[in-house]
Amino acid sequence: MNPDTDLSSADLRFFVTVAGANSLAAAARELDVSRSAVTQRLRQLEERLKCVLIERSTRHLRLTEAGQIILARGQAVLDELDSIAEALSLRRKVVSGHLRIAAPLGFGRRYITPLLAAFREAHPSVLVSLTLTDRPVVSDEGNWDLIIHIGELKNSSLVMVRLASNERYLCAAPSYLAAHGEPLCPLDLARHSCLALRQNDEDVTLWRFIDEQQNAIPVRITPTMSSNDGEAVRTWALQGLGLMVRSEWDVVEDLRLGRLQRVLPALRMPPADVVALLGKRGGRSARANVFLSLLQERLKPVPWRRAVTVN
Repeated sequence: MNPDTDLSSADLRFFVTVAGANSLAAAARELDVSRSAVTQRLRQLEERLKCVLIERSTRHLRLTEAGQIILARGQAVLDELDSIAEALSLRRKVVSGHLRIAAPLGFGRRYITPLLAAFREAHPSVLVSLTLTDRPVVSDEGNWDLIIHIGELKNSSLVMVRLASNERYLCAAPSYLAAHGEPLCPLDLARHSCLALRQNDEDVTLWRFIDEQQNAIPVRITPTMSSNDGEAVRTWALQGLGLMVRSEWDVVEDLRLGRLQRVLPALRMPPADVVALLGKRGGRSARANVFLSLLQERLKPVPWRRAVTVN
């Protein structure tokens, strides 16, 4: 063994974090250090190993062949070390390790953030990382212990656990409907202002309805305003700027208080159930299983339906 080229677990964790970031600045934020500190440590690591691991430019990072080898094998080593530490902790009936969760922005802020706070208080030996994103993260499944997903899931090798039912509603502010009239059928949407939310790579201009006979009624809309942030779209709707399709969990309180009104209530839209995505049971961490149990406990009964009736 050459001590000059030995890699410690700290070296591996540092490199895996940098390799998974879009930039050195992003890696610095993740590591809670300055960008110069990341640059210096990466340079020192490369000098010690006598090879370039990451090619840096002002726009992106690109792993060299040596960097790809260290990333692939280093992540496997770190997973095994975490597994050993977790197994020893479980012998003491202690949940430990690094719990990495990914969730949608709005839902994550409202429901997952407080649940993780409760989880951390109950299990202080666990390190928690929560990533809230408006982009699908299923393709990066190896980076997470558990992914919260809402809506259609096209492809995934992960195990899906349904957490809560969640309808989608077409709705608008009473002020908008008073000024522009209420659509009587889906085809009427062509003469209305429609607000679209871009998420999960869905076709946001195709609104799909289902009648009482379970017939599908697809309608192509032309958004007058669109955003990748659900809160922005909801704000526009509350201000009377148009009709929107939003998840039940996000608008049920607005509907109850009369700030929004359901449109075409006799028709349904495809639901957007809340699910958890996890690795296969054999490779699933105990911390992920414990947090999944907490999720299932807190989301039953469905919190946005407790003592609420929406017509």
